[in-house]
Amino acid sequence: MKIISYILSPIFALVFVGLLVVFHPLQWLSFNLFGIKGHSKVVALLNLTLMRSMLIIGVSVRLKNKHKLPENTSLIFVSNHQATFDIPPIGWYFRKYNPKFVSKIELGKGIPSISYNLRKGGAALINRKDPKQAIGALIEFSKKINKNKWGAAIFPEGTRSRTGKPKKFASNGLKVITKFNKDGYVVPLTINNSWKVFKYGKFPLGLGSPITIITHEPIKIDSMPFNELLEKTESVITKHIK
Repeated sequence: MKIISYILSPIFALVFVGLLVVFHPLQWLSFNLFGIKGHSKVVALLNLTLMRSMLIIGVSVRLKNKHKLPENTSLIFVSNHQATFDIPPIGWYFRKYNPKFVSKIELGKGIPSISYNLRKGGAALINRKDPKQAIGALIEFSKKINKNKWGAAIFPEGTRSRTGKPKKFASNGLKVITKFNKDGYVVPLTINNSWKVFKYGKFPLGLGSPITIITHEPIKIDSMPFNELLEKTESVITKHIK
């Protein structure tokens, strides 16, 4: 299997990077001609194609959702974080809610499509070395989420878990977002198996490990104190990690 991966990994990398390059000018055109709504549709299509490109390495993505998500309110998607490939499926499957990501500021430059989307699409770009900047960016982001009734997506672990074992959730980011979205809901998500794509490191890639995303019951933000909300969210997410 690993021998096959040495063949398929470069092909996948070329396709993945090629999609980012192709969609970069498409994003620019859609944003400048049709505004953020047009841009969001192009980003959704980008997320779909990136997700489908993983089939080259035998990785499918499945969403398990038994819950009806609230509409016309802000939804805060909270998830464990295992790999870069966690992001396109969330962006695609929940595109109806226009999820905007909380991201480290370094990703805002130098990456075709991804950096442009983060800068223009409404994401929060956080400088982890500058708490004042981080809080300010989160407050501005949270207010936009509330005003536009967008979705927000945050990985409270901060950095990816490279073995699938969850790290302790940090509270700061989610606390700020919920503070300005009291009438919204937290939607816990559990991601399984995406870490296995990088089980050998960056090269070659792991083959044939299906990724699953489990949607848990939405939690009304103002239904409980924040510490209880964080504990409940973290508990339901980590309990379903396999």
